[in-house]
Order: sequence, then structure tokens, then C-alpha cells
Amino acid sequence: MPHTNFRNEIEQLLSFADIEIGGDNPWDLQIHNDKFYARLLAEGSLGLGESFMDGWWDCDRLDKFFHRVLQAELDTKVKLRTVLFDILKSKLINLQKPSRAFHVGRRHYDIGNNVYQHMLDKRLIYSCGYWKNASTLDEAQENKLNLVCRKLDLHPGMRVLDIGCGWGGAAKFAAEKYKVEVVGITVSEKQVQFGKELCRGFPVEIRLQDYRSLKGAFDRILSIGMFEHVGYKNYITFLRVVNRCLKDDGLFLLHTIGSNHSVIRTDPWIDRYIFPNSMLPSAKQICSGIEGLFVLEDWHSFGADYDTTLMHWFRNFDKSWDVIKKEYGERFYRMWKYYLLSCAGSFRARKNQLWQIVLSPNGVPGGYKALI
Repeated sequence: MPHTNFRNEIEQLLSFADIEIGGDNPWDLQIHNDKFYARLLAEGSLGLGESFMDGWWDCDRLDKFFHRVLQAELDTKVKLRTVLFDILKSKLINLQKPSRAFHVGRRHYDIGNNVYQHMLDKRLIYSCGYWKNASTLDEAQENKLNLVCRKLDLHPGMRVLDIGCGWGGAAKFAAEKYKVEVVGITVSEKQVQFGKELCRGFPVEIRLQDYRSLKGAFDRILSIGMFEHVGYKNYITFLRVVNRCLKDDGLFLLHTIGSNHSVIRTDPWIDRYIFPNSMLPSAKQICSGIEGLFVLEDWHSFGADYDTTLMHWFRNFDKSWDVIKKEYGERFYRMWKYYLLSCAGSFRARKNQLWQIVLSPNGVPGGYKALI
């Protein structure tokens, strides 16, 4: 009887998004364990993700399921006691303090380059592609890198800092195509090892380093897909470091996922399994951080492109699974599928955004010429 009551409650909730239990639509849920209903009501997002990893339910198109769930704002209709604990923890503890800076590197980026080499484009760019006039993932990522370099107005001989350089693909691209010198930093040991080999022969230095210990002067600074790991307690610290390291006539490009609301915590499933201690900034939080430090020159939003990027990543991952499954296992497959497709649905529902922001210390004389 309790399972029946819980099921009725879940069915009623899902009906607001035109989702059925056992339905024929690709976004409908197929339940394999009746304990699912109580677990979802008790644990919310964490229970939904973990029960999928455990094989308690399936869905033909997770991306469409999450698009409908988030568009109907079902995530706001279930309130959990654990939310209060998470908020208190984030207020009391700096989850992204220096002693924890390398945690996400070990937990996410160091799981093995193999999965990323099969999932990403040829340059291993692990951030949103730019799909204007692009039909393949390689084209979209090259478009994005060219867009970044052009927005920064790179010229031969410039010294460039890449904060959160990943496997070195963007640093190598800038050095090769725009003839600049690049220092790239990351918190992942495997990215450093790979990046040093990738950039061999180019004027690129890849370091294992937290941004707070940066020193030196740079003509240009870029940060692509790293600000999501900084945390609301450290936004101003991060921007002060950039300001300190950027020459007076320099430019800084910040490429980051953004949230529609100012938050101080992340989704509990994402925090536990994908990006520990991550947090999406809001426009308000970013603008508050740059006040008094930078002039806002340009703000470019193209979050819908992340939906397309994530779907390409999933197709690559899914197509290559037979090659890498011995290294990772079936539970990892379900976790990674859930991660990529739930994020795609979130961008499709416009709940997450992607921003490229260009900042200057003192304002560009005569005005900055925006590019798209």
C-alpha cells in the first residue's frame, strides 16, 4: 500500500510535464524496482540519479525527460530536509579553499584520459563548442577557440595565461595559430602529463597549480570552463588574481556556465559523482565580483550550443563504450550517460546558460569591438 501511495504522488507530479510511468513516449519512465518512488520522494535529485545508476529505472531519451522535468519546474515542487543541511554547510565551509583545490582534479579529470579521448573532439576541448556555421564537433570547437583568440585580439609574441587549461588543446591552438606564448595551469595531474606532451615544441608551459598562487604579468588571460569550480566565497579572490596578473592594457576572457539564480550550493548528485565542490555563478554574482576591478566590455550568451555539444559528447561516448567498458564498468556507463544527458536537457530547458565575458582593467580606448 505505501508503494502505491508513493507511486500515485510521483505520477501526479510527472503529469505536469506530460511524463508517464510505463508510457510509450521516449521520455517516459520504465520502473524496474518499486522502491524507486519512496527513494525519489525522500532523496530528490540524489535519489533520482543514484537509482538510475543502480538500474532501478530507465528512459529511452534521458535528455528529453530532463528537458520536460526542468521546463515544468518539477525540481522546485519537492522540498527536502537535506537541502537545509547543504545550504548550512556551504555557508559555514569554504568548499573550494586551497586545501581542497585539487580534489576535483583527482575525482573527475584524473579518471583516465581514455574516456575523454573517445568522447571529446580531436583537441580534447572539454567545454561548450560554438556551432555557428559548424556541422561537426571538431568544427564547433575550432570555431570556439578562434572566437576566443579573436575576442582577445591576440598578436604574435604576446604572453597569455590559460587558467584551467585542461589537456592543453586551447594553449597549443593559440601558440600554433596566433604565435603567442602560453602558460596553462590545471589541478589535474593527468592533464599536466598529457598537455606537456601535446604542446612539446611549442612555446607553452603547462603547470599543476592553483590559481591563487599565480604570479607574473600577462598581456591576455583566458579561463574556459574553470570558473564553475571557484565557488561563491572565492569569486572576488579569483578576479583579484586575474586583475593582479593582467597588464593595464590587457584583456581577460571568462568562458563559464551560468545559472539563472544566485546559488551557494550545487546539485547534490552532480556534487557527489561528477564535479565535487562545483557551483554555477549567476550574472549578479559575476558582476558583483568585477565591480571596481574591471570594465565589462562584452557579454555573449550561447547556452543552447551546449545542448548540441553534450549530445555529440554522449554519442561519441556511447559509440565507443565497447572499447573502454573494461576500464570503467557498467555502473560508470549509467552514471556518465545520466550526467551528459541530464545536462543536455538542462541547457535545452534554458535553466543553465553559457557566457563568454570580455573584461579589461581600465576600458579599451575608443571602445571594444564585439565579435560573434
